[in-house]
Amino acid sequence: MPRKRNVGKKSWVDPDDAPELTEDFFRSADLYEGERLIRRGRPRLAKPKAAMSLRLDADVLSHFRKTGAGWQSRINAALRKAAKLPKEKRRKA
Repeated sequence: MPRKRNVGKKSWVDPDDAPELTEDFFRSADLYEGERLIRRGRPRLAKPKAAMSLRLDADVLSHFRKTGAGWQSRINAALRKAAKLPKEKRRKA
């Protein structure tokens, strides 16, 4: 079978055709302090929650899910109450 001529060839792109660097580009750029990358967004929590897999009965899961957004937090609160742990203070944004 004959080989296609265009396979593997890249077309040349003139570097002068690069897009203009706008304020939006610089606003979303990574920031460095020396060699250290400055992270954006939410600061890290002192006690972050752990991701895990948990098997629950279907009716229990259905009960919490039908209460709407935040159902996982409500399961966490119910488990804290059952374990007789103190309520966590919410972090203010």
